[in-house]
Amino acid sequence: MKNLTAPLLLVLPTLLAAEPPPKPNMVVIIADDLGYADVGFNGGKEIATPRIDGIASSGARLAQFYVQPLCSPTRAAFLTGRYPMRYGLQVGVIRPWENRGLPLEERTLPAALKAVGYQTAIVGKWHLGHNQPAFLPTRRGFDHQYGHYCGAIDYFTHDRDGGFDWHRDDRACRDEGYSTHLIAKEACRIIRERDKTKPLFLYVPFNAVHSPHQVPDSYKKPYATLNEPRRSYAGMLAAMDEAIGQILDALDAEGLRKDTLILFSSDNGGPSPGKVTDNGPLRAGKGTLYEGGARVCACASWPGKIPPGITVDQPFHIVDWYPTLLRLAGAPIEQPLPPDGHDIWPALASGAPSPRTETLINCKPDSGAIRIGDWKLVLNGGRSSDETAESAPKKTKRGKRAAPKDSVELFNLAEDIGEKTNRAAELPDKVQELRARYEGLAAQAVAPANTPAAPGFKSPAVWGEP
Repeated sequence: MKNLTAPLLLVLPTLLAAEPPPKPNMVVIIADDLGYADVGFNGGKEIATPRIDGIASSGARLAQFYVQPLCSPTRAAFLTGRYPMRYGLQVGVIRPWENRGLPLEERTLPAALKAVGYQTAIVGKWHLGHNQPAFLPTRRGFDHQYGHYCGAIDYFTHDRDGGFDWHRDDRACRDEGYSTHLIAKEACRIIRERDKTKPLFLYVPFNAVHSPHQVPDSYKKPYATLNEPRRSYAGMLAAMDEAIGQILDALDAEGLRKDTLILFSSDNGGPSPGKVTDNGPLRAGKGTLYEGGARVCACASWPGKIPPGITVDQPFHIVDWYPTLLRLAGAPIEQPLPPDGHDIWPALASGAPSPRTETLINCKPDSGAIRIGDWKLVLNGGRSSDETAESAPKKTKRGKRAAPKDSVELFNLAEDIGEKTNRAAELPDKVQELRARYEGLAAQAVAPANTPAAPGFKSPAVWGEP
């Protein structure tokens, strides 16, 4: 795959128009807990991912694509175009027992697309609230929902903590089978049976390759040399790659590829790097403020609109898809709650510089991080790990924001992608520059709203049944 960075990309406007035709189909595929270097297009060799790699080779590999360090925050950022710290979802994930969700005042991407004529569907993992009907996907802009509301479900029984969690349009659905297979089957059905008078927005957030590490034995056989749990993880990734291939084949069978923008990324960095996942040169993993927690494998493809086989080595954040997709759909971007995202279409299609000059990695009550240019400031990075986010959280004091009580780290990512050399002591002025901007954003954060399970809590038979 050739490397086509911003300076070289500047020659492309004469060869490629940045303006797409109106209202393309959009298929957004999100993997769960996928390691940065576990896909072939990021150098992975242990696990075969030919269909995911095909998306990258037919379009752009996004070498500096950022998300939130955890699941629910990333999904919220994608659907709102706003940093989760603005509405209290910056800490932990939404657990089955919590009576909260994505705040109802937030405008969502599917709602905005539906308003300009799109058919909208989510197939897979929601994870943004389910204990009130108003939080459900069908009340947040999706015409159709299929899959599960919570995280960490059993892939075969679809149970979580004693409650059944598999739904179709707000009702329990007893479809039997491996969840990755069911998600692919439903996504393909929607593509075939879509309303052909409307463009399609199809959001496919797989629960693979999140724990529990479960997969039919046939998918593990090629990886007999790997130790558990990585062997099962490899099989899960192979099954997801196959499922993604089925979705791509369905688009091809319907003649839709040339009119469809396909996006792929993980929702956060890989957990337990070295044991379960491979984050390559990146430091640490899921739940941390380091690059292994927030920089993920990602790619984008649209034949004839995004040049094939390129690497865009500029920073993007998942909030950027919100204004970008709205622009492509001809939907208004102006709204009462302004997005944090930027329209990155010119950077993808015709080599313009990324409009993103700074990226807030996260802002928690006791830790945070920001990137400005090539410099990254991490405050209390040792406190940021939240890999056990599916379990009950520890209480935090509401209303307090991050302060560098224990540690301040400064890294130059252009020279030190692995964040090995802390330069804070030698560059106090640079620390102060980034810290001042971070504190300005932190002052805009609202208190995290996560809550532990009530004493004596007993799960319902079915999660999220209205």
